[in-house]
Amino acid sequence: MIRPLLTSLAILLASCAPVPDAGPGSSGVAGSGGEVSRNMPISSSLPPMRTFPVRAAAPPTRSNAQMAEDFLDLAFKLESGRNLPILTRYEGPITLRLAGDVPPTMATDLSGLLARLRNEAGIPISLTSDANASIIVEAVPRADLSAAVPRAACFVVPRIQGWQDFLANRRSAALDWATLNVRQQASIFIPADAAPQEIRNCLHEELAQALGPLNDLFRLTDSTFNDDDIHAVLTGFDMLMLRAFYAPELRSGMSRAEVAARLPALLARLNPAGQRVPVAATPAIPRDWQRLVETSLASAASPGERRRSAAAAVNQARALGLGPAQQGFAWYALGRLELGRDRGRALTAFQNAALLFAAAPDTRLHEAHVSLQLAAFALSDGDAEEVLALTGPAIEVATRAENAALLATLMLFRAEALRLLGRDAQADALVVDSLGWARYGYGADGIVRARQREIEGLRPDVSG
Repeated sequence: MIRPLLTSLAILLASCAPVPDAGPGSSGVAGSGGEVSRNMPISSSLPPMRTFPVRAAAPPTRSNAQMAEDFLDLAFKLESGRNLPILTRYEGPITLRLAGDVPPTMATDLSGLLARLRNEAGIPISLTSDANASIIVEAVPRADLSAAVPRAACFVVPRIQGWQDFLANRRSAALDWATLNVRQQASIFIPADAAPQEIRNCLHEELAQALGPLNDLFRLTDSTFNDDDIHAVLTGFDMLMLRAFYAPELRSGMSRAEVAARLPALLARLNPAGQRVPVAATPAIPRDWQRLVETSLASAASPGERRRSAAAAVNQARALGLGPAQQGFAWYALGRLELGRDRGRALTAFQNAALLFAAAPDTRLHEAHVSLQLAAFALSDGDAEEVLALTGPAIEVATRAENAALLATLMLFRAEALRLLGRDAQADALVVDSLGWARYGYGADGIVRARQREIEGLRPDVSG
């Protein structure tokens, strides 16, 4: 029964693990109907939704010299690889207006995000009801978003005032970021009917892009500006990049050389601790390797093509001597693609990823995602102690990263391990706690119950 159970759980683990489609604004939570748990009382209600408090991120730990290079590559390139001739940003106070069928959690999470942007990045941004707001954030039904831009769960475009304006101009050159001289208007489109966590993730990613960097870099392990989608909430590095974007030393229209000349003194002022950190060697990440990873993540590619690309990314990363974070992510992507197909290869891939992430700085969250995968194998094998060892540290990391879906799933795995050890009272309390987080991470009650049932199904029947 192990392989069929792991096959059915592959959808669950994919929904918790941030391996995106290779498209803009890509993030998603798989959904399905569900039954009530065999352990919890039959009830039409779940515990109240739990949410994270608004809190500042820990400051970045890398050297300012490294982060200056990161800033230049983030600010002067698009995700497509095209160079941008000048820096663009908003000049002066920025206003933001909500539109569409806005879910309650979206308004709450946006309020917290705006407070963080003001306090941590020093950006003068505020909510308004003015139709001519600098940025419009519109909640649109997922079906409408998918019909217009099939590969994007959420996205941002310049020079647009809302959804209808986008539909009328989506093939216009006006939507090209490279043609801007200064940012004056943008619209962000977010699925109104997604899980609260997905909505929040979209707010963080797309608003950060509307304000600042338009590029993502695979070498960044401590940032949302990375196509691996590991970080979903703006980090200390991200806030430093945004603070630098809006520093008085810079302005729209500056060239890369002009910005580069000002960055050392600017970062020394904003982040004095970064002056004392030694510069670590950062291997260049070839575009060919990035394309392999992107193909391995792209749902539009065939399963075979995705697996071959992931395997090639593993081999190339090793041959090129890429960092442990990049090698680990390639193994992680390969392991997920082998779930439900080849148990041995999937397990080996996750074990390799875990070793590499453990050896790299700033990859504790990456390691937590791998721990989730390894916990599934350990639980299906009846190894309760291994599940507890894997989930304990990962739960702490998921909490700090504000990833409710990951947190809830880890807690449910831990509860099933406690049941294997006969500690049912502890397991019951942990399940109740996890379901509050699951409501934020997964959304609909049916999906929450389905996730719970799938994880329970991995626990071996040790009765008799």
